[in-house]
This record gives sequence, structure tokens and C-alpha cells, in this order.
Amino acid sequence: MKKTIQLSLISVALLSQLNAEQTIKLAPLTITSTAIETDELKSTDAVEVYTQEDIEKAHVQNVYEFLNQQTSVTTMPSYGNPFTQLIDIHGYGTSNGQNNIVITINGRKLNNIDNVPQLLASVSPASISSIEIIKSAGIVTAGDGANAGVINITTKKNNDKEVNLYIGTHDTSDGSFYLGHSSEKLSISANGEAYRTGGTRTIDSDGNKDTSSIYTGGLNVAYTPIQELELRAGANFAKTDVIYGGVMSEDQYNDDSSQFAGYTEHLLFDTETFTLGASYLINDELSLKVDATNEKKESDYAAYSNFSEYTYNSLKASFDYVTQAMALSTGVDIFNGERAKSSNTTSKDNIAAFVMSEFYLGQNTFKVGYRYEEVSYEYDESGKNLTQDDTLHGIELGYNYLLNQEQSFFANYAHSYQAPVIDMFFVPDYSNWPVVSSNFNDFIDPMKADSITLGFNYFQPNNKLKISIYYIELEDEIYLSKAYSGDLGTNTNVDRSHKYGLDFYDKWIINSEFNLVFNYNYVQAIIDEEVGTSGEDYSGNKLPGVSNHNAKTTLSYLPNKNSSISLTQAYRSKAYAADDFGNSFAQKQDAYYSTDVSATYAKDNWEIFAKINNIFDQSNGLWIKDDAIYPVNFTRTAILGLKLKL
Repeated sequence: MKKTIQLSLISVALLSQLNAEQTIKLAPLTITSTAIETDELKSTDAVEVYTQEDIEKAHVQNVYEFLNQQTSVTTMPSYGNPFTQLIDIHGYGTSNGQNNIVITINGRKLNNIDNVPQLLASVSPASISSIEIIKSAGIVTAGDGANAGVINITTKKNNDKEVNLYIGTHDTSDGSFYLGHSSEKLSISANGEAYRTGGTRTIDSDGNKDTSSIYTGGLNVAYTPIQELELRAGANFAKTDVIYGGVMSEDQYNDDSSQFAGYTEHLLFDTETFTLGASYLINDELSLKVDATNEKKESDYAAYSNFSEYTYNSLKASFDYVTQAMALSTGVDIFNGERAKSSNTTSKDNIAAFVMSEFYLGQNTFKVGYRYEEVSYEYDESGKNLTQDDTLHGIELGYNYLLNQEQSFFANYAHSYQAPVIDMFFVPDYSNWPVVSSNFNDFIDPMKADSITLGFNYFQPNNKLKISIYYIELEDEIYLSKAYSGDLGTNTNVDRSHKYGLDFYDKWIINSEFNLVFNYNYVQAIIDEEVGTSGEDYSGNKLPGVSNHNAKTTLSYLPNKNSSISLTQAYRSKAYAADDFGNSFAQKQDAYYSTDVSATYAKDNWEIFAKINNIFDQSNGLWIKDDAIYPVNFTRTAILGLKLKL
């Protein structure tokens, strides 16, 4: 059989899926480095894996919707922006949670150097092969920011050819396509999506709505001139135009969440990315992988003349050694990022070296990894040049014991870190409104985290069960301190804090007609030592924006081979408002509820589907402080769609 180049994540970024017969080992991931093909049962980490089939059956409008409905991840539109949403895992909060998660697509990081969340809306669900979530691990290979974990997205690389179309309430429409070709030497794929919605909120006295649109496209090519060598190239773009309403009072929110609240933002955001890569199989055990990326972005808050240009350049290279007894990956990871505004330029540069290893001894798997990273900042303004350098260390230790072919225990430890994003050094200046500038405040310290996770897996032919518990100690956790009402705030560090919790996942194939998936997460996030900027004692308080309970369940009914109906319930408990570090505000973040139902009929090469989100019209919102609420998913929506496989 012809030897192929196997690409996967050395830190055991594991993929599998459950059917009624067996746990299937999936193909290695084309994410970072040549490593290990294995299944979830042998993982030393707490992982969640979602396949192409899982994503297709969910019929979601974007990746955020899938994460929020189907996984342990919490997402919320970023102060009203649906295309760059706030993301949280393991209780890092709605304000900074996204900065503590590294998100990649085919190995390329989507994280930004400022506080703008990752643009996951640029990834069309129709193009995705798999999504994997590694919790409280991944610092060695993913690097800066992987405190809560890593979300790895892999796009298709096959012969699929399909078109998806749907229309929905609120003048919503979407069209996407994926065209793939794969042969012995050449693999090429193209994908694109055009989405538009007429909006759900009124933004002015004339009755105009918060319309938004996004257009994305991508072309990826892989060529194998000889069986030992693969050459890769890709180009992707995304253009967004989003208008979103501002905050409203609790009375306005309770009366009519769609009403005009007096403040609107208009964001134009464009990004273009080019990638080049190569993998070379030196011999049966040793391989080399190199990937380089150039990304340019433009961000324009048109309503108040706030324009920024970004340039990101990255390079990652690794040597990977794999035998039956062990796997070893060592390499370098380089990133240079710059944001240019009219009055200043700020850059963040990372350079790292890493080594990750796994050893196999009978039923035992051992993981040992280390990362050395230097982070440099530079701020240039007329007459001012400021710099800061930080040296950071990441460690991962893991162990898995395979009890039998159905059960395993695992334990892992990680020392991780987050070098601050550059927005942490600035305070917005509205003195020349509508022109908004930023005043440089000061550099702040990186945060560090030590986490321990213990878990148990039990996979049967009709049931997949995963349970894990974790404890995290943090030093210098970053937060935005607001001393009084109306204060724009200053970013600073919590001296000491900790988090602990439980993750529970179960997928049960009840019979040939019914299956049930239940995902529950419990978390506590506590501030141990911290004095606010005005002398407030926050010690013993809970971190705001963190819900203690997060539960999602999906019941699927398959009456025949062509039809399926799914009912999904999502719930998050109340939390303190995002700015409430004193735990003293009169209003709390309200509990989140959404009940969704979808139906599908598929035959031959076509499929029709319908979905209703929030069928009980439950109001939901993001609380920043008292009478400062961004409504989200506050009304019933529906879509009707068609998929054609060509």
C-alpha cells in the first residue's frame, strides 16, 4: 500500500465518533505536526469531538450556533456583534474568555493581537470536516493564550460537491458551496458563503433594522509530486458589514427587546489570508512540516471614524518522530502582529520553541511537553516609543490507563499563560466624539495558570460517557476594572484566583429510532486576592460573567431512513454582570434559555430541512452592568433550506 503523509496534532488532538457498533479511529488532523493516530479512549486530555455528520445534522447558521447549542463552549454576540462572538470554556468569563482559548482552522490561529474575538463566522459550516475541543490543555503546541484550551477546526479535503441554500425570518438568506477534488497527486477545494439578515432590532427613529452581512471564500490546493512530499497553498477572504444596536435599560429590555435604544455601531471588517506549507516524509519514522501565513485585515467603525489596519505573519515548523513505542515533535513557532491607527502603531511578536512527546508502555500512555516563548511589545507614537519583553514557559504532563477496550482513566497537568492582547494597554478617549482615539495606559503582566484534570471514559456500542473534573490556580488573571459608573476602565491583574468544575458528556443510542446527547458543565470561578483600583476588596468574590451551570441536551428521532427530527434545549444559569467584580450590582446576568427544533428529509442527492430556534420566544441578553443590556437570541427565528449534493 502506498505510503501517505499523515498529519495530526502531537498534543493528542483526538477525533472519533460514536455509532451503534464501535468507536472509530478517524484520520489524523491536518492541523500542526505529524503525530499520533489514536482514539479518544487513549487520550491523556479531556476532549470533545464533533464530526462532519454532527455539524450537518445540526443545520446551524454559523459555527458559533453549533458551539453554543451542541458543545460545552459558551458563546455570546460580542456586545451585539454576531460575527465575532465572546467565547468561554471553564469559567474565564464573557469579557476575556476568548483570549484564553486558542482557535485554529487547519492549523492557522484565528486569535487577534487586540481584544477583538476570533472571526469564526468566516468559517462556513458546509466546509468543515471536524471540530475538536481540548480543555485545559494544548499550551505546548498551540502556545500563548491556551489556558482554557484549544478549539481546532479542520476543513474538508475530499471529493464532496454540494450547495446549501436557506431562507429565514427577519429577511434572512444564505447560500454556500463546497467543491472538492481529490486524486492520487492533487487535492483541491473551493468554498464560499454569502449571508445576509434584515435584523431583529430597531436602530433609529425611522424604524431601520440592525442589518448584517458576511461574504467568505476560500481556495486550498495540496500537491504530492512524489509520495514523500506534499506541497500546500491556500487563499481565504471574509468581508463583513454589521450594524448592531447598543445597550438598553432593563425596563426597555423587558418591555420590547427589539426597540430602539439610542446608540448604534456600524462595523466594516475585511480580512485576506494566504498560506503556504510543505510536509516531507524523510523516512518511515521521521518527517518535517513547515507552514507560513500572511494575513491582512481592515477594521472600520464607520459610525465614529475608528479605523485600524492589521498585518499578521506567522511561521511554524516541526520535526516529528513516530514509532510504536513513542512519538516526539519538536519545532519553532513564530508570529509577528501589528496594528496601525492614524496616530500610533502597536505590535506584538511571539517566538517560541517546543517539544512534545508521548510514550507507550502496554496499557499506559505518558505525555510530556515543554514550550519556551518570548513575547515582545512595541508602541510607537509621535515622540514616544515604549517596549516590553516577557519570557514565558508552558508545561504539559499527561497519563492515560486503558482498563480494557471500553474504559480508561486519564490525568493531566498544564502550566499555561496568556500574554496580554494590546487593547489591555489602552483606555478609549471619546473627547473628540465621534472620532475615537485611545490613550496608552501602561503595559500589564502576563497571566499564568496551573491546571489539573482527572477523567474517566466509558465507551460501549450504544453509549459514550465522558466525565472529568478540574482545578485551576491563576496568577495575574487579567480584567477590566471600572471604579465608578461611566468609568471606561483600566485593565489590570487579579493577584490570585482559582476555578474548579465538572464536565459531563453522554451520548446514548437508545434504539434504532431514538438517541440522546447530554452535555453538562459545572464551574466556580473565585477571586482569592485582589484590591480594585479605588481600594475595593474583591477577595472571595465570584468572577463576573460566569454561569455556574451550563447544560445542553438533544433528543433525536429517526422514524425512517430518510427522516429525522431533533429537539435541543440549552440552559445557562444566572451570573454576575460582566463589570460586577464587587458582586454588588442590583441586576444580574439573567439565565439563558433556548429550545430549538429541526427536521430533515434526505433522499438520493438532495435534502430539505427546517429549523426553529428559540421556539418559546425566550428573551436573552448580555448584562454589562445595571441598565446596560445587549439583547441576544431574544426572539423566535426560523429557516427553511435545501442541500444538493452534486
